[in-house]
Amino acid sequence: MVGGIYDSLSGLAAAQKKIVTSAHNTANANTEGFKKHRVVLQEANSQGGVEATLERVNTPGPIYTRETEAGLVQVEQSNVDLGEEAVNLLLGKRLFEANLNALNIQNKTLGSLLDIVE
Repeated sequence: MVGGIYDSLSGLAAAQKKIVTSAHNTANANTEGFKKHRVVLQEANSQGGVEATLERVNTPGPIYTRETEAGLVQVEQSNVDLGEEAVNLLLGKRLFEANLNALNIQNKTLGSLLDIVE
């Protein structure tokens, strides 16, 4: 029973990391040279649950020419795709909701079990 609660809590933490990372990418979408990050979810080794690791995506962004005092300069834009970030936010939201529902069910089950023992 406690293992299931741990699994749900680790899933909630992973969903939160996914949402925060997507928000960070969205906030920096217009920052020149910014490289987006991705959250990779995988099964945790020994305890079960979910492990969320952060990866930097090094694909180049679009390059455009800008005129400065020194002349024409090529500038790389961010590699953030706002459509992709909107999808990632929705996935993070659904992941959070699913783990919260699982946690609530486990809480009710544990409460019923304790009521039976009394």
